[in-house]
Amino acid sequence: MTTPAPKFSNHGCRLNAYETEAMKELAATAGLRNAVVVNTCAVTSEATRKARQDIRKLARENPDAQIIVTGCAAQTDPDSFAAMPQVTHVIGNTEKMNPATWAGLAGDFGTEKVQVDDIMSVTETAGHLIDGFGTRSRAYVQVQNGCDHRCTFCIIPFGRGNSRSVPAGVVVDQIKRLVQSGYNEVVLTGVDLTSWGADLPGAPSLGDLTLRILKLVPDLPRLRISSIDSIEVDDALMQAIATEPRLMPHLHLSLQHGDDLILKRMKRRHLRDDAIRFAEDARKLRPEMTFGADIIAGFPTETETHFENSLKLVNDCHLTWLHVFPYSPRPGTPAARMPQVDGARIKARAARLRAAGARRVQTHLAAQIGQSHKILLENPRMGRTEQFTPVAFSTDQPEGQIVTATITGAHDNQLFV
Repeated sequence: MTTPAPKFSNHGCRLNAYETEAMKELAATAGLRNAVVVNTCAVTSEATRKARQDIRKLARENPDAQIIVTGCAAQTDPDSFAAMPQVTHVIGNTEKMNPATWAGLAGDFGTEKVQVDDIMSVTETAGHLIDGFGTRSRAYVQVQNGCDHRCTFCIIPFGRGNSRSVPAGVVVDQIKRLVQSGYNEVVLTGVDLTSWGADLPGAPSLGDLTLRILKLVPDLPRLRISSIDSIEVDDALMQAIATEPRLMPHLHLSLQHGDDLILKRMKRRHLRDDAIRFAEDARKLRPEMTFGADIIAGFPTETETHFENSLKLVNDCHLTWLHVFPYSPRPGTPAARMPQVDGARIKARAARLRAAGARRVQTHLAAQIGQSHKILLENPRMGRTEQFTPVAFSTDQPEGQIVTATITGAHDNQLFV
């Protein structure tokens, strides 16, 4: 009977998904068999709870396999995962990108159960491992890892370490290979994307990287930027927004809240008016620009007045695609020691934010009817506009290609042609 190949379960962000694809190749090269790898997320207590639930489920379904746990939750709290009877090994975020780790796991020669070193001592990103990942049409490319900021609610720096950047030349070469392989869109990803370059010689900016990619890879049809911190956006990125049609008119903003006092207690670097001003400036440069945003509901000490300012921000910044996070305390963070908001109130406020976001989505969709859009096909019946709006087709289209079509209707949070 053939020993099964390892299975992988990914939780959390695009960067985790990228690293899961890299781990698949590392495990295959090492010859690892009969294992289940769970790549965990620690962004909320709910994310960690789901990871534990997944571990127990996968262990029941694969009783003879070794269970290997990694990712941010494993990095920040390795002992609790090691204490789970289902878990065979716990490896850190640095170790999971090291070929030697997988060779040890495959060889099973006395490998320690817990291999998690001090993430703060890491000064470089992992070496080039894979040329992006994604659908046949869109590839995600890691250009940055870690975060130097210490927002009071966030555990992620302790899971990812300090900010470190992939050199521009490495990024450009990777994107050239992706374009040669037929990808029509590349998405730049990272933990704190707008900090890219601060640790590189000459301290280039994310805008510099964006302009360099578009200049040196002229055959790349679409470049997309994932989540950014708007207060750190540089002049070069604003120039790219204004002058580069191949840079997609969709930005996901790390806003977190709409009240100045709560933003200060979060230790954010922007105020409410900064967020509104950025959104207005970007839309003046690119009128079709759409925004997504992360917003936390029920941060400690949040009153109804504070919350109303977040609710108003949805319209004030013309936000369309919301990621709403009900606040949950992360042990070891300053916010966990602040006066907490009642759980039922947090849940209700999160629901109100989601409803406000849903109304903005409907407004956006209605405005697209009758408009002509360039749509990148993710599968034969579904694609996305340059603003990342999903579009359904009634007949098969060429997967991975960009087609121009007129929008005829909208339903269930997507457009139709």
